[in-house]
Amino acid sequence: MRAPKIVVFIAVLLASTAIAQEPSALVTTSVSSYTLRPGDVLLINVWGQESFSGQFQIDENEQFLYPVLGEMSTRNLTVSQIRDTLTAGLETLFNNPFVTVSPRFRVSVLGYVQNPGLYTIDPTLTAIDVVAMAGGPAANGNLKDIRLRRMEATESIDYEEAGTRGRTLREIGIRSGDQIFVPRRAFTRQDLTLLLQFAQLALTVVLLINAL
Repeated sequence: MRAPKIVVFIAVLLASTAIAQEPSALVTTSVSSYTLRPGDVLLINVWGQESFSGQFQIDENEQFLYPVLGEMSTRNLTVSQIRDTLTAGLETLFNNPFVTVSPRFRVSVLGYVQNPGLYTIDPTLTAIDVVAMAGGPAANGNLKDIRLRRMEATESIDYEEAGTRGRTLREIGIRSGDQIFVPRRAFTRQDLTLLLQFAQLALTVVLLINAL
């Protein structure tokens, strides 16, 4: 199988509580200034109007279908600009609509986790948080080498040098369509148990041969 064009190694050396305590030195734009991409999900809430609230996924044409207003384009628009566009449209239906818009990413969590699959995630979470959403690591999962895989990218980006502990998904550049992969630990307790069993078996064989 062809290897992904980008494999970003995320160094996670401490537990999630210790990770959260490390200050971030990376200055990034706020979520409201994030430019939306196909595959992203918009969590839209219109206060007092449940039929106009919900999650709306952006399709490959950079559009999403919204009640009454129809197809809404997100091409080259930020989250705040989408909110303003929706507010203007809803003002023709309600008086002073209060609209909030939050982006969500669609990301696959794969490898040695309890519940691998596709998740809709908040970009303010960390990689450890997302692994927790997938039920946490399997017994032989390696949290010290979490990887970000991006299939269609053409450039190689190494976030390990900048340091990613405690960074949010938005800060380290994760976007919809990416894969968060937890690899297997090189040597696990199960491996040690099997090795001891093998050694015991070998010793038994040697003793039997010597007894002949």
